[in-house]
Amino acid sequence: MKLWVSKNLPSAEYVIVTDIASGLKENRRGLRKLIELAKRREIRAVVVAYRDRLTIGFEYLKTLFNTLGVEVYVVFQEESKNYIQELVEDFVEIVTSFASRIYGRRSRRYKEVVSCIGEVVKDSN
Repeated sequence: MKLWVSKNLPSAEYVIVTDIASGLKENRRGLRKLIELAKRREIRAVVVAYRDRLTIGFEYLKTLFNTLGVEVYVVFQEESKNYIQELVEDFVEIVTSFASRIYGRRSRRYKEVVSCIGEVVKDSN
């Protein structure tokens, strides 16, 4: 990411903001920080590795940032997926997120649910 920024935005000063949470979680500390920086006009660009790293509703957030005068750059473009592949990936992420909220990430039940979903996805391919 740093290499991409130095190559494509050579004069840019930057701050690294990280989150360790699902793109479904709307109350992430890093995401809130980015929005606050944009509202205060302290940033002019947001650079993310992949679209889904920012949030599931990427286009909505991109529109918000653009309205606040902030460009959004995606470094790594994922290979194009068909509608079914995207739907399955979104479904897996939603089930994983809800399972972690219900059972807790360290519980045996959470691991069983995630494993079961993984098997179903593998069998469908």
